[in-house]
Amino acid sequence: LYPCSDIRKDDLPSFMEKSGIKFTEAIIYHTVPSDLKDMDIRQYDLIAFFSPSGVNSLLTNFPDFEQGNILFAAFGPTTGKAVTDNNLTLDIQAPHPDAPSMTGAIELYIKEAGKSNKQ
Repeated sequence: LYPCSDIRKDDLPSFMEKSGIKFTEAIIYHTVPSDLKDMDIRQYDLIAFFSPSGVNSLLTNFPDFEQGNILFAAFGPTTGKAVTDNNLTLDIQAPHPDAPSMTGAIELYIKEAGKSNKQ
């Protein structure tokens, strides 16, 4: 039995199929965006996404959203791709060779931005 979400990567099922492992997929939960419409999204300087569904949630809740000066950070290549696929600017990508965590990548960005402002 392979319990999973309705939104998932294909790597594990593909591995099991290629390995000849018989399994049944069981979708045990559905991922849905939270209702965030009462939030003032413009008050934030940075929004960090940890999954493509987070990007979807932002755009579902704020269909006319324009990024403006808000920085976007994404954890993982799939999440980063979700940001750029929606014509948004990805400012911070984690993990990074010099920063394996989201907080480390944000810290690195802030340090680099500080150096740029001093020049």
